[in-house]
Amino acid sequence: MLTKIVNPGNKVDIVVKDLKEPEGKKTYESRVYDVLSEEEFEIHMPMEKTRLILLPVDGVYDFYFYTNNGLYECNARVKDRYKSGSTFILLCEPTTNLRKYQRREYYRFACVLKMASRKLRDEELEAAQRNEQFYQDGLPLEHSVIVDISGGGVRFVSRSRYDAGTLIYLTYKLNINGADKDYQITGKILDSYEVAGKPGQYEHRVKYLNMDNDVREEIIRYIFEEERKNRQRRNG
Repeated sequence: MLTKIVNPGNKVDIVVKDLKEPEGKKTYESRVYDVLSEEEFEIHMPMEKTRLILLPVDGVYDFYFYTNNGLYECNARVKDRYKSGSTFILLCEPTTNLRKYQRREYYRFACVLKMASRKLRDEELEAAQRNEQFYQDGLPLEHSVIVDISGGGVRFVSRSRYDAGTLIYLTYKLNINGADKDYQITGKILDSYEVAGKPGQYEHRVKYLNMDNDVREEIIRYIFEEERKNRQRRNG
């Protein structure tokens, strides 16, 4: 199944347990380098900023493959690390069967979308603690850019830095059925760091809070529709 579903160039996320992270895990992005057989595949060694991530040999991690047939997952063991030409590679061996991943909100869609945000005020924080959404109008907003979006949150770049754990108000537009629709959302900052090579710009990862299920499903449908359009453009 691996050789039929996964192809070189497919995006892959590697999830590693990390108790220092707010969610107890760390996700590294990479690409499939080659699929050698049903028992072995190669991926580009992941990087964070400009640093190679040297995942230990014999470590077992969760792998999520973004394929033309949707999102698939398996557990896999790192068998070896080596260099081919100028490319650093991890050789991996699946330890579970490849299976379709059903949690669609996990799929992160790369994009460029305008966004505005600010920290929640006291009354808004109290509403969030009651699992409600309440926003004060007319307060100044920080403008930024979303670089990927999912049904569970966004990743955005801003000139302001928010500390991990901060609750924010964020708003953006999506084109739904040919018309722009405004979204006003409460989010929690999961992590934040300065963008490599761009002093004064910060990248943030945000998890949605208290989101209505219908709104979440609408965002997910938007993502999959945009991904379908992109595939059609790539295939001519």
